[in-house]
This record gives sequence, C-alpha cells and structure tokens, in this order.
Amino acid sequence: MLTTGPDVSVHVPDAAPTVRSGRGGNEIVVAPQGYIYVNGADFDFVGGGAPVPGWISIVEPDGRHRQVAGDIDFPNGMVITPDGTTLVISESMGGRLTAFDIADDGSLTGRRIWAEGLGPDGICIDADGGIWAQTADTAAHTGDPAAPGGACVRVLEGGEITHRVKTELPCFSCALGGAGGRQLLLLCNEFGGVDQMVEVQARRSARVLVVDAPVPRES
Repeated sequence: MLTTGPDVSVHVPDAAPTVRSGRGGNEIVVAPQGYIYVNGADFDFVGGGAPVPGWISIVEPDGRHRQVAGDIDFPNGMVITPDGTTLVISESMGGRLTAFDIADDGSLTGRRIWAEGLGPDGICIDADGGIWAQTADTAAHTGDPAAPGGACVRVLEGGEITHRVKTELPCFSCALGGAGGRQLLLLCNEFGGVDQMVEVQARRSARVLVVDAPVPRES
C-alpha cells in the first residue's frame, strides 16, 4: 500500500514502511505507467492560513520530487483515466475538475477544465471514465438549510451529469469497491466550518454509505 502524509511510503505486511520520498502531500495517485503523483498546498488550512496556489509533483524513482503542475486552486482528489493518458484533479476552491495529458516522461500538459460548477473533494473514476465528485448545491456550500446535506454526481468530460446521489451529511470522499467494483462508497461527516474540523474529527462521527454504482471501477 502506498500512502502520503509527511512523506510518501510503501507499506507491506509484517515489515516496516519504506519511504519513497521525504516530501509528502495531500492526495496521491499512481498511473498505469508506474508514475506516482502527489499534490498539496503550502499553507495551514485547518489553522486558518491564507490560501496559496497548490501543486502537483511526480515522485522520481530515486525519491526526488519534480513539480509538473502549479497554480492549483486547493488541490484535492486525483484520478487517472482508465487508458492511462489523463490525470484529473479536484480544484476544491475553484469548484472544478481539471484535466492534464500525461506525457511519456510523466510530465503534465494540455491543461483544461473537465467539469465546473462543482464542490469536488475526494473523487473516483469508473471503467467508462465517469468521475464521481461532490456538488456545490449543498447546505454547506449555499447556506440554504433546505438544500441537501451532501450530494455526489457522476460527471463526464465536458460537464454532463449522468447520475446523482444525495446524502444526509456532507460527503468528503468517494470510492468504487465491493464485489466487482460495483458499489459506490461515500465517506460522510458533519461540517460546521474549518474552525470546527478538529472537534468534529475528535467526535469520530464519520460514516461510510454504500449504494450500487451504474458503472463499475476499472478491473
């Protein structure tokens, strides 16, 4: 298992973690070619720091980081399309999904908007290239108590929404799993503002909801 945090590490059963890179980040994704991408933003979000543009880096085989994209408006979830040619990232504060072509050396080119008008956080992609992402029409985003607590949509490149799932609580991440990768797993929790995040985490009130997915994950 590959994880990120203070560093990028490989974990295997019954052995100590192996550090691949001394610099970690927020989210991580691995392309079929073996490229490891990490993103982050160098400010204290939970502590109320002023936002600064984020970045995407590739982890070289020797552990060095090479930045391959910048000016990311609060980077969050990342996915690679099933054919391995495109990386898509959540720009949470920009309310959009942004796509890049993956070059032969792992560099990212051809920056473009995949979909906008969303509230993306942790995302996932299915075998047909549909991306599940959070919406911006929820109570937390709009301040409207009549709006849904959370919602995720399946969106195609260009912004077409094919499916929508509402949740009682805000949804922070999603994944495709279960038998045959045919279940959509939604990680939901309370949200009362950034200044209350530590208190909410201490309450351990998060829950995972499971619904059937219209398209399975790539096998």
